[in-house]
Amino acid sequence: GDWDFWVDWKDRRLWVTVVPIVLITFPAAVQVLLWERLRLPWGATVCVLGLLFGEWINRYFNFWGWTYFPITPCFPSQIVPGAILLDVVLLLSGSYLLTAIVGGMAWGLIFYPGNWPVVAPYHVPVEYNGTLMSVADILGYNYVRTGTPEYIRMVEKGTLRTFGKDVAPVSAFFSAF
Repeated sequence: GDWDFWVDWKDRRLWVTVVPIVLITFPAAVQVLLWERLRLPWGATVCVLGLLFGEWINRYFNFWGWTYFPITPCFPSQIVPGAILLDVVLLLSGSYLLTAIVGGMAWGLIFYPGNWPVVAPYHVPVEYNGTLMSVADILGYNYVRTGTPEYIRMVEKGTLRTFGKDVAPVSAFFSAF
């Protein structure tokens, strides 16, 4: 979805929660098929690598090829670490139940830390026209997308702040749950 396209929408609350929950379905299905039929424990990783390859083709041809929109602010999420953990849990346990519980939790918990190296440069604070913003916000304002819902800018305001200052671990836990 849109939370996975744009770097200024990869917020600490919804992106960490929504994307892993939505993305686990296909790797889990391919993992079951390869494990059940061939006893190969790398179904999730193969599925995720195929998905990432398709996403990069999509990003290149649709964003750069059609509109010359820079690739930098619209990279896909890093989901390979979660897929590797999912496959390792299946390989070590051989149990679908344990893979669903432990592997699914590992998938959700590793998502945000696995994306830190890529997302971190966009969270650097910068002063822009007298306003303190992040690099991601400046990219979002300078490269305007048609049909962008403005409510996404207000995503940091909400009740999840009652859990404390940093909401990413809480969102990662809910995703893992």
